[in-house]
Amino acid sequence: MDPIATVTGPGRQRAAAATGDAAPRAVEPSTAWTEYLAAARQLDGVRRGAAAAAGEQARSAEAAREELTVVRTGLASQQERLRELGVPAISLVPSPPELTEAARSMAGGPAAVLAALRAARGWSEAADAALAARRGFRPGSWPARARNLLVYGPFALLVPLIQVVVLAATGVGPATVAALICGLPMPAVAFVAGWIGIGRLFRVGPTERLDRTVRFGALVCLVPAVLVTAGLLLALLAG
Repeated sequence: MDPIATVTGPGRQRAAAATGDAAPRAVEPSTAWTEYLAAARQLDGVRRGAAAAAGEQARSAEAAREELTVVRTGLASQQERLRELGVPAISLVPSPPELTEAARSMAGGPAAVLAALRAARGWSEAADAALAARRGFRPGSWPARARNLLVYGPFALLVPLIQVVVLAATGVGPATVAALICGLPMPAVAFVAGWIGIGRLFRVGPTERLDRTVRFGALVCLVPAVLVTAGLLLALLAG
């Protein structure tokens, strides 16, 4: 045998094993494919979760912007009404501790901001209801005719009542004639006094115009005077 011939067969395999040069075992293809699919599914789940979270934040941010517009509009209207009621402007501005607390409550992102704005809208609507209930008892919030009747009415009835009292106290005579004559210009006087009184009693905003219901006021001042004058004339003619 040639001394340099290559040794094959089991002898070579035993020699290779003894020297530690054996080739590593190959990984099964099915196992690698299964691990790859598991990793791909995990990554897809992470991607879907991130996309869902981003979409939810975007929807919360959009809803928060819409809610903020509604809240700002309501607060501006409330501030105007409160100023008309005499509330100082400094009382309508939030204090530094209130601002700090509000900023802390909205530190959780768009969802927290949306929740805070919805809570603020609820408080604003409750305040509107309270203001509406309070204004229901204030004549300034009534319809113009009903409100002005409170001023025109007493002036319109004052002189006719005096004329009736004079007739009842003195009967038909010179005093009744004097009361009749003095009462003729009184509807115009009552109307002017009511017109001035409405301007003094009821206030409106700088951009609004006070409705004095001129025709209605003139009718209110004229009707009692006409009725009482007709009654006095009939009493004089009968006497």
